[in-house]
Amino acid sequence: MTQSQPNNPLHGVKLAEMLQYLVSEYGWEELNKRIKINCFKSNPSIKSSLKFLRRTPWAREKVERLYLRSI
Repeated sequence: MTQSQPNNPLHGVKLAEMLQYLVSEYGWEELNKRIKINCFKSNPSIKSSLKFLRRTPWAREKVERLYLRSI
């Protein structure tokens, strides 16, 4: 059962892909300035950030909004 979501720009985009794009676009330091999340400031890595973002809906929303503004 496949659902089509033509009005959802995030449909099919994984969180890991969003984060990798943002890190390549801005870098960790600038990403921390734009979104005040400690996982972007203190010893940042893709793995630890994904773990935090998957457990924290408000932080994931901020990352998704920045991703949408960036593309």
